[in-house]
This record gives sequence, structure tokens and C-alpha cells, in this order.
Amino acid sequence: MVSGTAVVRNESGLHLKPAARFCDEALKYSSTITFTFANTTANAKSVLSILGACVKCGDEIEIVCNGEDEQEALENLCRIIEEGLGDEIR
Repeated sequence: MVSGTAVVRNESGLHLKPAARFCDEALKYSSTITFTFANTTANAKSVLSILGACVKCGDEIEIVCNGEDEQEALENLCRIIEEGLGDEIR
């Protein structure tokens, strides 16, 4: 199991479009992937779970990956979050 943190930098936070992009990226890996924000744990492979976490711009999330490709998953998910998930970043 590996974990790391990333700051959500896109202006709208994890609204539908970036949440879907995050979920699509997480689905590429066989590892179990979750993230924690404000005492809530969300399944990164579920758009509804991601949206339910109510993550806004500037919020820091902790991503936890567990499985055979955990390190690669963590690195890529942290990178796409820091890059703004395809949206404008602040």
C-alpha cells in the first residue's frame, strides 16, 4: 500500500468533468484506489463517490493505492490532479 497527497488546482474542484477524468484514470489500474478528504473516504473508481466528497479548488486529498500497480497508479493520479484534470488551474 502506498499513499500520497495532491492539491486540487482546477478552478471548479472535482465537478463532473474532472471527476470523470480522475475516475477514468483510476480504472486503468488493477489496484484498489481511494482518496480521503475531510474525514470522507471516496472510491476513485466511482464518479458518484468522487462527486460525493465535495472537493473544491485548493483542497488537499490523500490518495491511497493498494495492489500490484500501486506505485504507478499513485504517481499518475497525483500528476493529473496537480495538472488540473484538463480544466483551468489556479
